[in-house]
Amino acid sequence: MIRAVEALSLPLLRWIDPEDAHRLAIRGLKLLPHAEPQPDDPKLAVRAFGLNFPNPVGMAAGFDKNAEVPDSLLRLGFGFVEIGSVTPKPQAGNPRPRLFRLERDEAVINRMGFNNDGAEAVLRRLAARAEHGGIVGVNVGANKDSADRVADYVAQIEIFAPVASYFTVNVSSPNTPGLRNLQQSAALDDLLARVIDARERVRAQAGDTPVLLKIAPDLTLGELDDVVHIARSRRVDGMIVANTTLARPPVLRERERMKEQGGLSGRPLFRLSTRMVAETFVRAEGAFPLIGVGGIDSGGAALTKIRAGATLVQLYSSLVYKGIGLVDSIKADLASTLLRTGRESLSEIVGADAATITAEEWPI
Repeated sequence: MIRAVEALSLPLLRWIDPEDAHRLAIRGLKLLPHAEPQPDDPKLAVRAFGLNFPNPVGMAAGFDKNAEVPDSLLRLGFGFVEIGSVTPKPQAGNPRPRLFRLERDEAVINRMGFNNDGAEAVLRRLAARAEHGGIVGVNVGANKDSADRVADYVAQIEIFAPVASYFTVNVSSPNTPGLRNLQQSAALDDLLARVIDARERVRAQAGDTPVLLKIAPDLTLGELDDVVHIARSRRVDGMIVANTTLARPPVLRERERMKEQGGLSGRPLFRLSTRMVAETFVRAEGAFPLIGVGGIDSGGAALTKIRAGATLVQLYSSLVYKGIGLVDSIKADLASTLLRTGRESLSEIVGADAATITAEEWPI
């Protein structure tokens, strides 16, 4: 039934302003029947960061910024959902229009600017669904006008620890001025030290909540060396690779729309983000798992990301063009691959192509 409705509504939604279409999608998910999802193939189960994922396909941050529909998304077949980015205080974000479709490229540009309802409102929603189960991560950011951005991250670790399955420290959004500077060595080391310390302070009351670091795909390899070294030394539990890019690949066909400011996501990001997954994987040397994000729009793309070094994957922009049926399609393709190759789990192929990918010419 849901797929039939989507088949009719998806083309219509693409005629509507992207942000208005997004709000309609959230409202529609709130009306989703409370039916149990079909159980996943047991071979798709993944253990990472001390958590048991029923399948490796997650909803990336940015779709459900305010934790309005995490359970609806889980019922649609996602193995986990990441809400946010959330900031301590409510924030309107950048002026509209701030979300743009690049139809012919199956891509999206956004300059949302961490628009969200603020930590207090999001905490209420997560607390209300705490007994429902499922893995729901919280992606945390800093307010644009904050005098101490590191303190914003620390405060939210303390606020959300009782209700978050894991945290994502987002220092890689290109739409908050100066935020990516927190990826620089000294700033990142201080940030992660304070975040991990905050996690340890609340461990007795909230349990052990994994902390992940989300990075930009636009880092140089020298910068990535530093980031991974600091992440390892501060004992983060994992990394998410990668956020949107400020680059505009020459293959883009939407020549006018590509000039919009903001982060590019979707199919054109796939090669760069996959290369960054592989580069991060070889540097991490098994110290922690990775979540691969960027341009995943098929089972083959998900498999490529896993073979590059991702233990789990996330998607968002591709749903604009492919619809929610993409989730089941990816899972079916992954299960079919395991069956065809006689493997028992996806863990057997994580990073299998990483060395080969890092030896290739840099994607343009």
